[in-house]
Amino acid sequence: MGGNQTSVTEFFLVGFPLSPRMKVLMFGLFSVFYAFTLLGNGVILGLISLDSKLHTPMYFFLSQLATVDIAYACNTVPQMLVNLLSPAQPISFAGCLTQTFLFLIFALTECLLLVVMSYDRYVAICLPLRYSTIMTWRVCVILLVSCWTLGFLLAIVHMVLLLMLPFCGPQKVNHFFCETLAVLKLACADTHLNKVLVLAAGVLVLVGPVSAIVVSYGHILHAILKIQSAEGRQKAFSTCSSHLCVVGLFYGTAMIMYVGPQHGDPQEQKKYLLLFHSLFNPMLNPLIYSLRNREVNAALRRRLKRGDLRETL
Repeated sequence: MGGNQTSVTEFFLVGFPLSPRMKVLMFGLFSVFYAFTLLGNGVILGLISLDSKLHTPMYFFLSQLATVDIAYACNTVPQMLVNLLSPAQPISFAGCLTQTFLFLIFALTECLLLVVMSYDRYVAICLPLRYSTIMTWRVCVILLVSCWTLGFLLAIVHMVLLLMLPFCGPQKVNHFFCETLAVLKLACADTHLNKVLVLAAGVLVLVGPVSAIVVSYGHILHAILKIQSAEGRQKAFSTCSSHLCVVGLFYGTAMIMYVGPQHGDPQEQKKYLLLFHSLFNPMLNPLIYSLRNREVNAALRRRLKRGDLRETL
């Protein structure tokens, strides 16, 4: 670190421009949302691990999504809650960059995981007779490891370039956590290459996957309309609509933040979008899947009757 003349040892997170009373109110509200995020995703993990009927590739990937959502929220929300009550509380330079690194890993991994989940639904609906031979457990593990590995490698590239920059001036990060672009603004050097990399990564893990998801769901819709049974069509629509809601929420906010055009005060807009992205998305995902999925609802009722889930939680 001494080689790149870094002199800053800590940062201060600006957070949200709110009155002290409003900050206390937001602390209470966001704490409840955070608890629901952990509880909801924990219930999904518990159900999938305990109920043998949910031991399928689809729910295997859903359990991994719940794991990423928990990690994603735990990386950003606690620091935001601390900052609401103690805005003068600094975060160390190493702690800030660690938070940036973990944020990149979890965000990039979730982008890729949602694509894999779309592929799983495509095979299940468009190639039902070959589903068991294509989506074997070996293939599922390979796809999952690939998501985490690619997410980790892309995050490493960002961090290497970030660590090469000197930080010698302002210490106030205009965000509620150490978001990549907000930290780059504090560097005492040209950050053009870093910003180009952020845009390129956004195109790679957002525009590309969204295009693939749209194409796959075009085939899925065509296949669903061919199903003769009304019950079969309803079940397929229910499963796919849940996934599409999650995809829309995640990719929609991410593309506005990192790929879309900027209007007004982009930094303030991004703060509120990332708040939705890091707090509300992980909280809504288990609700969307539980409300729209009969198998999850049935598993929840079975476990509550037996008391297994309450003992696990």
